[in-house]
Formats: sequence, structure tokens, C-alpha cells
Amino acid sequence: MNEGRPVRAARSLATLDDVESGDHVCQFLEPAENIVEYSRAFVADGVLFGDKLVIVGTDDRPAPEIAGAPARVVLDPARLDGSALLAAVRREAASAGREGFRALRVLRHVTADHRDDGRRETMLQSELDLEEFAADSGAMVLCTYQPADWDPPTLDQVRCVHPHHVGSRPAAPEFRVYTTGEGRWTVSGVIDSEGAPAFGAVLRGLVAHAATLRLICHDLEFFDAAGMRALADAARCLPERVVIIEGANETVRLSWGLSGYAVPEVPVVMVP
Repeated sequence: MNEGRPVRAARSLATLDDVESGDHVCQFLEPAENIVEYSRAFVADGVLFGDKLVIVGTDDRPAPEIAGAPARVVLDPARLDGSALLAAVRREAASAGREGFRALRVLRHVTADHRDDGRRETMLQSELDLEEFAADSGAMVLCTYQPADWDPPTLDQVRCVHPHHVGSRPAAPEFRVYTTGEGRWTVSGVIDSEGAPAFGAVLRGLVAHAATLRLICHDLEFFDAAGMRALADAARCLPERVVIIEGANETVRLSWGLSGYAVPEVPVVMVP
């Protein structure tokens, strides 16, 4: 199921018809917009290509009824913690090929009722897990949010860990963190004082689950003092871990040292 996938890169999608293997897509809807109807193209393409559908969310918002719709599995996040939910999705991906499906499509309806008591860290970790899952398995993952249900800091974190978006690219934060395989996470865009809190939260989530975290920063356009401070603070949270910054430009590397962060207490290594 995961052979021949294209190299992952952040991009905006004009419609859900443009979703490809390994994509982790974020879609934001206004309160008046119907999640089920806006998911129709995603489900219809599953019918066309012979994909299996997994719905993450209670079945009070069922998938659109489409003739010949693929077999679907509904997973209720209220009854599964983050790790159990991810394990369940992985099991469906593993079985899809044996059952004769081309691939797995995950349709995640993220509503206010499913935000795990408002714990922002849990929500962010679940998105990081799904990001790795999409990249590793070649599954297509669509996460649908209605911004009115969420506070701005949570939405910032959600945006920046989805490399793919439907419609115009959200204005803030202006950076993306996404996996490109083998323990490598690519960072692209601009990290300034506006995006630094989300960047720090993402790093804390990643550092907590990797002995060595490698961030690929060739596509990082701007990295200001607030972003560097967020990086240093996240690295200091777990000093036994190592964060490797690969591809940061000479200005960033020089500024890091001049800011006093190039010390053993901050386990960050910067390489060209």
C-alpha cells in the first residue's frame, strides 16, 4: 500500500479531489457549513479508487451516503485514548490490503465534544501521531474542524502540523512542521513571535517521543529570536534528548550562538 508514494511537501489543495497518498489534510469550515456535505468528495473518491474508509468520531455525523460506498469503520475517540485510537487506525490500515482495498482513507470529524476535555496537548499529540501515520502508511487523512469551537492557540497548533490544506493557506502561523520519514521532520516557512508559541508546543510534543529529533530547515525562510527561545526552552524540557537542526542558514547559526544558546545545558546541535 505504501509503494511509489511521491516525496511529501507542504501544499494547498484546491478541492478534496486533489488529496493524494500520504496526505494529512486540514479543512476549516464555518459554523453554517455542513461537515458531512463537505466530506462528500473525499468519500466519493474512495468509491472510485477502491479505498477503505475509517471515520474518527461518533456516528452522529455519518459519512455521506454514496452508491457503492466502501466499507467503513467508525472509531469513537471518547472511548479510546490517544494511543489506543492510533493503534486502531493502524490496524485498519494493515488489514485494508488483505481485504482487497487499494488504500485507507481516514475522515476525522473533530468537534468540540471530542477535544478530550480541552487538553490542548492531547489534541496536538494526536495530530502529530496522525501525521506520522499518514507518511508511514500512505493513508489519506482528512481532519475537519470548525474554528468557532476552538480557542486560537489550539487552532494555531492544528494548522502548523498539517502539511496539506483545502482552499487558501491559513494566514497564521506561517510555518509547517511535517515528517519526511526516518525520524526527520521538515520545518518550512516563517517562525516569528506570532508563531513561536505554537512552534514551542510542537517541539515539546516531538522531543517527548524521540531520543534524537532531527529538524530539516532548508525551507525555513525566517527564524527570529522568539522562535529560538521556543526551541531552547523545548530542548531544555528533556535534557537527555538531542535536537539536531539541519540546514539552517549561517545567519541563524550565528544568532543562535550570540544569543547564548550554544551551551551544554541546551541540547541542540546545529549543522549546515
